[in-house]
Amino acid sequence: MKLSFMAALLLGGICFGQNNTDASLYMKADKISYLTDIGSESGDLYSTIGHHGPAVENEWMALRIYFSDKVAIDVYNKAKKGLELKAAHWYPTPEQQKEGWGADYYKVGATVGLGGVRLWDGEKVIPLNPVTNRLAHVGKTENTSYMEMISRGVPYKGKKVDIKVRVTVFSGKREAKVEAFSLNGEKVQFVTGVNYFKGCGTKKGANYIAVWGKHPEDVAAEIVEVGGAIKYNPKDYVKSTDDGTQYLLISKPTKHLETEVVSACAREKEINNLDKLEAYMK
Repeated sequence: MKLSFMAALLLGGICFGQNNTDASLYMKADKISYLTDIGSESGDLYSTIGHHGPAVENEWMALRIYFSDKVAIDVYNKAKKGLELKAAHWYPTPEQQKEGWGADYYKVGATVGLGGVRLWDGEKVIPLNPVTNRLAHVGKTENTSYMEMISRGVPYKGKKVDIKVRVTVFSGKREAKVEAFSLNGEKVQFVTGVNYFKGCGTKKGANYIAVWGKHPEDVAAEIVEVGGAIKYNPKDYVKSTDDGTQYLLISKPTKHLETEVVSACAREKEINNLDKLEAYMK
């Protein structure tokens, strides 16, 4: 059954209560029963879980963490403010997109995506893989929704570490908070950042990186310019680098790291180009 855009907003709960956020985790074979937790010793449930991993949304965007060796953060951008995840399941039809629904314009590829987390061993980027177990958890509070991905037993500098990535969205706030934790209590160097493609424009400040342009997305009804930005505390980092596909930030040894991420697209009214995105980040 196809839903109108307004019906979807009502279903998403935007007209009821004050918490304009939501979380979503379900098996692809069952879109009715939602879960709070799921795990896998292989570390890969990419093809089994709906939208390839846990997801959260606020009024402006949805974010998901890939339940695979990537553990990257991907974006679902919206043309209108509202909650769409439970009705659209990340992939609305072309007709629904033309009616005003959002879409998956963002492409992650082999990168961290928008604010995704990996490790740094002093010489190179280390993925959160292989693992002895990977766990996903989603939850909701009075005015937030959050998702967590725990990667256990990640090889790092001759040892094994447990890393948790937590993404929190807030009702009435565009920015999402991304946190990384070393659960063993051992300090590690985290890597985060934002990806880009050829032709994208970039704006950098003392505490932010903003990128805007077209992604070679292949699942949306049309290609729409999207923006991604990360805000960070420069005191937390020892190095930044650009590998040709992503701007990366390498942290000091730490047990906890926190950033904020923002995304927007050309179809929305508030932030629809790079200059507006930079102005917002400032």
